Amino acid sequence: MNYLANACRRLKTKSFQPIDLSRCNPYDQGHVLLAALMLIVLLGIVGMTSLYLASQDGPGVSAMKEDSRAQQLADGAADVVMSWFHDPSGTPRAIAGLLAKRHGDSASGPSFFDATGRSQFVGTADHPDILLDAANQTDDQLLNGSPSGFHNSLSELGRIDRVKVYGPLQPGLLSTVEVTATTVDHRPVARTVQLQLGTVAIPAVRAAAQVGQTLGVLQQGGESPVMVHWGDLRVLGDLAVQRVEDLAIKNISAPVTDQSYSQMLYAQDRWTEYWIGGTVSVIIPPAGQSENPPLPENVHLHQYPTPGVRLDRWDYDSLKKIALRWGAYYRLDPMGRLHPQGALDSDQGITPAEALESRAIGDYRGLVFIDTVDGQPPNVDNMGTLVLDTDYVEGLLVVQGHLTLKPRAVGKSIPVLSPYPSGAESIGTRVPVQLSGIHINGLLYAAGGIKIERSTRLYGAMMAGQTVTSIGTGTIIEVWYNADLAQGLFRGLPVVYRAPGTWLAKY
Repeated sequence: MNYLANACRRLKTKSFQPIDLSRCNPYDQGHVLLAALMLIVLLGIVGMTSLYLASQDGPGVSAMKEDSRAQQLADGAADVVMSWFHDPSGTPRAIAGLLAKRHGDSASGPSFFDATGRSQFVGTADHPDILLDAANQTDDQLLNGSPSGFHNSLSELGRIDRVKVYGPLQPGLLSTVEVTATTVDHRPVARTVQLQLGTVAIPAVRAAAQVGQTLGVLQQGGESPVMVHWGDLRVLGDLAVQRVEDLAIKNISAPVTDQSYSQMLYAQDRWTEYWIGGTVSVIIPPAGQSENPPLPENVHLHQYPTPGVRLDRWDYDSLKKIALRWGAYYRLDPMGRLHPQGALDSDQGITPAEALESRAIGDYRGLVFIDTVDGQPPNVDNMGTLVLDTDYVEGLLVVQGHLTLKPRAVGKSIPVLSPYPSGAESIGTRVPVQLSGIHINGLLYAAGGIKIERSTRLYGAMMAGQTVTSIGTGTIIEVWYNADLAQGLFRGLPVVYRAPGTWLAKY
């Protein structure tokens, strides 16, 4: 130990003479050697362990990837099932009737739920309402060999083995969807996912135009400015027209075109009915007749209070909540400018054209909820006026106020489908039509009144809580009804959605 102490003193004095280890205690040398051997053994063990883990890591990661891919395929197949609810043209014919709304009545429209709130899907996992199994050749063709099933790009990665749709596991939801899919790798992996579906509750729109008050007045230039094709006109009060010939005759052989009634020899349509709460007045009656001449058989008078005009009612609070989650929300200020998310004090607002105009066909705005000036349910004191002077709008425009229409250009030409012929339900029976000069493609709703300052053409439907007026004779709004709205199919809004917290990877 004295030798080691002397060595330390040499270090402190920066004297670096070599140290003779032969003079060290032999026991000290043994301890050092033993520690070195133990360190070598431990390093060897760590090295061998690392080599083993590395050899196992490749297959483990590969298995995890295959498992994840199979789960993602099953999840994608669940999205395919959800798409069947949204697009009747893509729904397999074998199950289309099972996915359609089978409850509801003439007053409330079609629904997935009965009067007690019970879903039309009542099956269980063992006895589902819908079962498609790829072990069955017909089902396999539907799931994996048709446009309604897996897309071609996904078929290279896997296939759908089984689809089950049955009753919801939680009250208030629509159904449970369970899907099994298998990868097509060298080592196929099958996985099953389960999720539950909720519904977006917007009442169906069952008429081309609906008016909550009288439409037109009995004076020259005061006639109704509303013309409807392919659907009904429903008016809670009285209706005034210029001539009897302005009421389209219902004729199942009428041409299905984009022609205005003014271009026809006489106004006729395959689907139009007039449901009037009061009476129909004719401003210029036929020669020798009074202002109450005989009317076409498809004109139904005195429908209010009984049996009722049956206007579709859209609840303010429900629509507002849906728009905040699924659509766009604006507050309308007294100057007619729009404020996103209702922030009246924090921004200058934007013009309706900036917020709503669609630049091209397919530029869809979805559900656009334009609130009252104070953000409260509409009344006579808080409804502003929105001036819609766009060339073309695609969307569901819900205005909790008054609306002025004056499109600045000729609109767009859009491809559409006519309604179903009477008694038919196949999508192939609908007639394809190219509608020209369309300014609004979707839905137009105003809690107040609608004023027409320039003639407007609309494909979809129109709803006015009060009345519809124009600046004079010849300035009209012409509506071609979109029959999908009668089934509650609103483009840009989900019919069904994944209920949060219900997704589960079963096995």
